[in-house]
Amino acid sequence: MLLPRLLATVMLAAAAVHSANADMIAHPQVALTTSEGRIVIELDAKRAPLTAERFVGLVRQGYYDGLIFHRVVRNFVIQAGGYDTKYESEETDEGLPNESGNGLSNLRGTVAMARTSDPHSAGAQFFINIANNTMLNPDIQRQRWGYAVFGRVIEGMDIVDTISSLPTGPGGPFKKEVPALPVIIEKATVITDE
Repeated sequence: MLLPRLLATVMLAAAAVHSANADMIAHPQVALTTSEGRIVIELDAKRAPLTAERFVGLVRQGYYDGLIFHRVVRNFVIQAGGYDTKYESEETDEGLPNESGNGLSNLRGTVAMARTSDPHSAGAQFFINIANNTMLNPDIQRQRWGYAVFGRVIEGMDIVDTISSLPTGPGGPFKKEVPALPVIIEKATVITDE
């Protein structure tokens, strides 16, 4: 009688560990240690698998280390992932298939891929929504692609708000919206790897 209970307990514990590991894969977490503080992003690899995979891959390569938040628009977004402190472009050439129709909305605290007017041009640049920016979602009636949300800030939204309120002006090739003092991503790490 004791052995079947023990076996059942072990099986339940193994199932719980398997479930926790599956959740970590479906929702990897990335920490951005910035010059303003730490931001933790939880990715949604179930709804945006290609985008989450690209982002995690770039983080593991050290791609974001030393890059800046080069676009800060109060009450809208903060954007990073394309330029270093000398405003030299670090953009990847490979565009991603647009995953904006995944059911995730550009709401405050969500993280989405930046892109050009080509809906499948997202490379490495990302932005964090400061406000509910539902106008960035896809619009089927107007046949308009959206900006693919692939995660959300789960720690450090106060840091995001601090960055969004910094004074901005021209910098490098940009005529406006660049923080007067650079906000640097000192280190990006996949927490779920640790």
